Amino acid sequence: QVQLVESWGGLVQPGGSLRLSCAASGFPLNYYSVGWFRQVSGNERGGVSCIMSSDGRIYYARSVNGRFTVSRDNAKNTMYLQMNSLKPEDTAVYFCAAATTVTTMCGEWEYDYWGQGTQVTVSS
Repeated sequence: QVQLVESWGGLVQPGGSLRLSCAASGFPLNYYSVGWFRQVSGNERGGVSCIMSSDGRIYYARSVNGRFTVSRDNAKNTMYLQMNSLKPEDTAVYFCAAATTVTTMCGEWEYDYWGQGTQVTVSS
């Protein structure tokens, strides 16, 4: 059974850090393009950071570039999103996703498998 499970969301103060994890099962994550997306209630889900399987290129949304770092551990079949210098506007539900074939850097419509999402709240 193909499954992605996010963890380690939570409440953090502005300027703080969180590290999200996404454990994959049922398929080898290293053969897929992977990404993190986020959704604020009432808005569309948007790409935060993605890694293309074809050449390893990494995309960051402009709003998180320099603060967030995406990575994956193939041995653990897990991907991560390290989030530093968090801002209130980073508050959202964060989803991890995997895609067999992508033609864009971080288009959510191209991703086949999705986790259930984890809430990140940045507030004092």
